[in-house]
Amino acid sequence: MPPLATSIQAPPSQQPRAWLLIGHKAGDNAQLRTLAAAIHERRGWPVEEKSLAFRPYELLLHSVSHPTLAGLDRASRSGIRPPWPDLVLTAGRRNELVALWIQARSGQPTRIVHVGRPWSRPERFDLVVSTPQYALTPGGNVLVNPLPLHQVDPATLTDAARHWAARLGELPAPRITLLVGGDSGPFVFTPALADRLARQLNAFVGSLKGSLLITTSPRTPPEFSERLWQSIDVPMFGYRWAPDAVDNPYWGLLALADRIVVTAESVSMITEALATGKPVYLASVAQPGSRPWWLQGASYRWKPLTHRVAMAIAPARFSRDVDRIHQALVSSGRAAWLGQGHPRPGHFTDDDVAATADRILQLMESR
Repeated sequence: MPPLATSIQAPPSQQPRAWLLIGHKAGDNAQLRTLAAAIHERRGWPVEEKSLAFRPYELLLHSVSHPTLAGLDRASRSGIRPPWPDLVLTAGRRNELVALWIQARSGQPTRIVHVGRPWSRPERFDLVVSTPQYALTPGGNVLVNPLPLHQVDPATLTDAARHWAARLGELPAPRITLLVGGDSGPFVFTPALADRLARQLNAFVGSLKGSLLITTSPRTPPEFSERLWQSIDVPMFGYRWAPDAVDNPYWGLLALADRIVVTAESVSMITEALATGKPVYLASVAQPGSRPWWLQGASYRWKPLTHRVAMAIAPARFSRDVDRIHQALVSSGRAAWLGQGHPRPGHFTDDDVAATADRILQLMESR
C-alpha cells in the first residue's frame, strides 16, 4: 500500500484532532502511543492524551453496553469535554463505553479506532486493530496484524545501551536477557514454575558460559521473583519492577542482550524482543506436570478460574489463545521454545505500524 504522507496537509487550524484514551495497562497504552506517533509523523495532527481512572463498579455497565461516562472517577470525567476530537484511539474494555459516548456526543463525526480485543461488537467501531490470539475475522472494519504494535526504535536502544553498558559491562558475554511477565488469564506464576524456569536458564546460560539479565514486570508476583532469584546459579543482574522507577533498565537489557528469553504469556514483550533483531526464545508458562487443569490447585485462583468461565460462556471474540502466535513464530523460525532448538538467523522486519497508520488515514479521508 503506498504511503499517504505525501498528500497536502491541511492548515493547523483545520487539522483533525486525535484523543488517546489512556488506561491502566502499559501494553495497551504503548500501542496507542506508537500509533499516534505514526499518525502525527505523517500528518502533524494534534494528539491529546486523556488519562482515565475508573470506579470499581464499571464492569457492571458493560452488561448494558450503553455509551456512558458513569464508570469514570470525577477527575477523569472532568477532562472529557468539547471541543470533540475527530479521532479517538482506544484500547481495553474499560475505555470502550467512554469512546462510544464521545462519538455519540459529537454527533457521529468522531471516528473510533479500537486496538486489541473488543468487548463490544466490532461493528460498533470504525476500525478494530487486533492480533491472531483473538478470534476475530479479518476484513471490513477489522484489521488483524501478526503481532501487536510496538515502540522499539534504534535510537531508543542505542541510548539505553550507552546508559547501561558501564553498569553491566563486567558480566560475561554472551548476555541473555530474560523478560518476565506474570499472572494472566489461565497462566499462574507459581514457585514451582519459577523452579522450572530457573533450571532451564541455568542450563542454557551455563552452556554458553554467559550471564543473565533479568527484569520483571507489573504482573510478576513477588514470591515468583524471589524464588527465581534464589534458584539462579549463573552470573546475573536482576531488576524487580517498581512503579514510577526513575531508572528502569528494560530498554537497556534489550539493547545489551545477545539473546532474549521471554515468558510466553506476554505477547507485547515477545513483540518488543523480536523488534530488536536478537534471537528470541519463548519460555513456557504452562504449569509443571501433566495433570489436567482441574487437578491443579493454581487453577482455582480468581484470575484463571474467571478466565475459564468467561471462555466457556462468552462470545467467541472474548477468547484469547496466545498459542496461535507462538505457533506462527516457531514455525517461521522467528522464535524457538527455550530448550528446544534455536531461532532461524536473520533480522525480520515488520511494517505493521506504518500499514495501520495508513489504514486510519484512509478512514479519516473517507469521512
